[in-house]
Amino acid sequence: MEKQITKKYTNGEVTVVWQPHLCIHSAICFKGLPAVFDPRKRPWVTPEGADTEAIVAQIKACPSGALSYYMNDEMQGAVEVQGDTVVEVLAKGPLLVYGNVTVKDTAGNQTKKANVTAFCRCGQSQNKPYCDGSHVKAGFEG
Repeated sequence: MEKQITKKYTNGEVTVVWQPHLCIHSAICFKGLPAVFDPRKRPWVTPEGADTEAIVAQIKACPSGALSYYMNDEMQGAVEVQGDTVVEVLAKGPLLVYGNVTVKDTAGNQTKKANVTAFCRCGQSQNKPYCDGSHVKAGFEG
């Protein structure tokens, strides 16, 4: 299993939190806001590249939850969303759950998730129950 590290990048107003072990490499962040998210650069996240509103909007589009944020003046680790939880099945991909959920593992440990969480449907993920992008290599049809 991949080492579970967390990296943080800030522009002074918002802190971008990246958890690479959750990333499914959809490239939505890079395609949507390449001035901030560019995997060809080091560091790959440069929050000075756009205003806070644009960064937050792009992070909310992350399908895996690998990217999250908090406002520096709020000093909280996750931004909970309001409203109903919505489940979406992606063709040939993961099950996306939008909203606040608590995931309980086989040992009984609970992890709170907010915004979007991608769950594996193909059975090939090395980070179950979360999607790690293995469905692409496995040629998953579903």
